[in-house]
Amino acid sequence: MAQLLSVNVGQPREIEWRGMIVKTSVWKQPVKERRLVRRLNVDGDAQGDRVGHGGEHRAVMVYQIESYHYWQRVLQRDNFTFGQFGENFTVEGLADNEVCVGDRFRIGGALFEVTQPRVTCYRVGIRMDEPRMAALLVEHHRPGFYLRVLEEGEVGVGDEIVKIADSPEHLTVAAIDALLYLPGPTKEELERALRIPALSPGWKSSFEALLGQLTQPGAYTGNAGLTSSKQRVTSAPGFRPLRVSRIDRETSTVVSVVLELVDSRPLTVPRPGQFVVLGFRPKVDAPQVLRSYSLSSLPNAGHYRITIKREPHGIASTYVNTQLRTGDVLNVSEPRGDFILQHSDVPVVLLSAGVGATPVMAMLHWLAARAWPNPVWWIYGARNGLDHPFAQEARDLLVQLPHATSYVTYSQPDAADRPGIDFDAAGRLTVSALEELGVPRDAEFYLCGPHAFLNEFTDGLISLGVAPDRVHTEVFGSGDSITSGVIKSPRRAPHPPVGEPGKGPAISFARAGLTVPWDAKFQNLLEFAEACDIAVSWSCRTGVCHTCECGLISGSIKYDPEPLEPPAVGNLLICCSRPQDDLVIDI
Repeated sequence: MAQLLSVNVGQPREIEWRGMIVKTSVWKQPVKERRLVRRLNVDGDAQGDRVGHGGEHRAVMVYQIESYHYWQRVLQRDNFTFGQFGENFTVEGLADNEVCVGDRFRIGGALFEVTQPRVTCYRVGIRMDEPRMAALLVEHHRPGFYLRVLEEGEVGVGDEIVKIADSPEHLTVAAIDALLYLPGPTKEELERALRIPALSPGWKSSFEALLGQLTQPGAYTGNAGLTSSKQRVTSAPGFRPLRVSRIDRETSTVVSVVLELVDSRPLTVPRPGQFVVLGFRPKVDAPQVLRSYSLSSLPNAGHYRITIKREPHGIASTYVNTQLRTGDVLNVSEPRGDFILQHSDVPVVLLSAGVGATPVMAMLHWLAARAWPNPVWWIYGARNGLDHPFAQEARDLLVQLPHATSYVTYSQPDAADRPGIDFDAAGRLTVSALEELGVPRDAEFYLCGPHAFLNEFTDGLISLGVAPDRVHTEVFGSGDSITSGVIKSPRRAPHPPVGEPGKGPAISFARAGLTVPWDAKFQNLLEFAEACDIAVSWSCRTGVCHTCECGLISGSIKYDPEPLEPPAVGNLLICCSRPQDDLVIDI
């Protein structure tokens, strides 16, 4: 007979961990009296991080006393107390390899339904004082599971757990967990999992992505169920030499550089909107400088064109604008990036400001080359005609599109700028202008420009009713971090780690523009990046969840520990890897 042995609750607390402040309620304490279980949690309990935990499908966490005994043997520990694994209900019975997602149980006065296995999270490792705990729970097939509350009611220690209904597909918690986190899911099992009405929405979307991956063999390596669509855009690591064949000055501060083949190998044809990483040495005796630049012309296997604005005190952009010469050879990566034109039948809006026109210019070239039959909107803001790159080039391309609309604003028109010819309106480009123009809400929007511009137009378009998944943005530099449960502190500019420099390989964070020598005192590249104040994303920190997966532009790494499933080819997991030689990473 299955039985409720302990009811455990906890309130969020802030703890210091590895120099960060983490908000968590993983510390649960047993309660003696009966407790009311409501739709979202047990009375007296709360979640510290509502993004990764909590909600209707994750109202109550369950773990088994049999697993307690198992981990006491494996970890050689005897100091466990109820709530040790962050669970609300400690139970006898209900093993993960017997209970199925979709099973229903009555406990005391409440009715529950099993919705999903435990979420892999680093905080259970903090609570257990075992950093690898999130991976061990999956690897040993003992994750525990969540319950949804179908009928609210009181529960208490000693209550019998009675099965009321069986899952329609009879897939156990352990089997569902393995489908997502371990290699080798089958099409049949994924289809069965997706037929379970009780399965939580997040796990359904992951299984849909995995099923799509299985039905398109070779389209993507790695685990599509764990990574975002952005992480799935991969390229082979490594640089190749390309020769500067032409340098065109677009404005007083912007130049376009055409790069051609040095050998007979054709270039990888980029997708419209992608970028490459350039490596060059402004000074012969100085370290290589790495910078990411968008490709700005029609995707081509014979040459690449990049466009670069000279920034005040910018080492790379100043070098390109003042010292680079025709015939010079640069190291160039494979095309990368997830800011890519989608091939759909809806209108396309290319929205940019300043040198942000660069990647959307590549998109405009691609559309013009195909005389794209659907509406295309070219919306652009500059200071004036002197700071307007691609002005004539864009006009020539728009003429080739049967349903094109152009709208250009100058915030500070020059006396020589002609209204109605060079620009359409004076002043800053605004969201209200898009509304007045009648830009369709069902279009795919591609935005590139300064951070303030992107924030204003992303929020503005969504407020106008544009679906968030139709607003695509390209961010210059480091993006936002994902650090579940960590209370964010003021963001600092990237910098070398505090203390004496390391003596290891050079680690280059391409988006952050920082190259520093590896220091072996760090356990992995994630810890090293954090010491440099690089914006990073992570959750489990043990090679399970793939939240930290990012592009490996060049170099090689060694995993310790090995991830449960490797990332896509051309990517790496920074949470459990160390460098074997010089690295360039796309963060």
